[in-house]
Amino acid sequence: MITLRLGAADLTRIRFGSRPHPVGTVILASQALRDPALAARMPDLAARAQAASASTAALRHLLPAQGMLPDFLTPHQGIESVAAGIESIRATPRRRITAELTKTYAELPPSLWRRRFVAADPQMLDLLMAAVDRYFDAVLAPAWSQLTAAHRGHVEHRARTYVRSGVDGLLNELHPAIRWRPPILEIDSWWSAELTGSGEGIILVPGPLAGLRPRVLVRPGQPVLVVYPVPTPPETPPTRTDPLAQLLGGTRAEVLRRLAEPGHHTTTMVGRHVGISISSASEHAAALRAAGLVDSERVGGAKVHRLTPLGIHLLAGDVRPPAC
Repeated sequence: MITLRLGAADLTRIRFGSRPHPVGTVILASQALRDPALAARMPDLAARAQAASASTAALRHLLPAQGMLPDFLTPHQGIESVAAGIESIRATPRRRITAELTKTYAELPPSLWRRRFVAADPQMLDLLMAAVDRYFDAVLAPAWSQLTAAHRGHVEHRARTYVRSGVDGLLNELHPAIRWRPPILEIDSWWSAELTGSGEGIILVPGPLAGLRPRVLVRPGQPVLVVYPVPTPPETPPTRTDPLAQLLGGTRAEVLRRLAEPGHHTTTMVGRHVGISISSASEHAAALRAAGLVDSERVGGAKVHRLTPLGIHLLAGDVRPPAC
């Protein structure tokens, strides 16, 4: 069990991750979906992971099937896109890579790849990052808007808990494996330690692909990161109709969902991903902007689009504007 001693500076700066971390989710999912029980609850994701297994084999070989993962593979930075997350991982000092992998591989049989990775061989990091990129595209990208919406819905629910019950209620209701005994947060994780908060606050990260147990990352000068499992969202709508498509139209709904995914969403890229012309993508973006669901700004010669808070609420299943 992990005991995490939290001070006032941490408790007054509790916040949730703004959205799922693309690379962090890949790392967790590549481990979690190897568990038959979780794979059975998310059969579409599990099927795509199996189909992509040949091109993402480095993830299975270089990461343990369950338990502790090296902290540098779940970075604080790089939440905006897969490329940004990979860049953050690549910036990890060699000494830290070696130290964390030595702990991770302590109970695993040695292999040439693992020995090279422990030695911070750049080719092994390249191999793993290529597998991360392919895994996101093949396994997670088709469900990313759904995962993002589920994240938002969970955060909104916990925000109401905080309003109703304060810090005590929030921390005690996160997960059965997390217990708040002021000033100690007890966490049944994959490892045991006595830790002290950094004084930089706490970032809570709910994840349907987080695995079976919560995880904790404490580093000096950074907020404490607490990643904890939440129920998996349904992979298919409960009815055959798509309420968002009924409200906005099929293509416009797809444009909105595309904008919930990580990345730099120019008009050209939206059109390419949705399969429509640039002019049509521009018209749909303008209509969504007029409805208050999208913000747009010109960056260089391109117009970049992103969801507004109302657009995020709509994708999370709440069509009402947030209360002021």
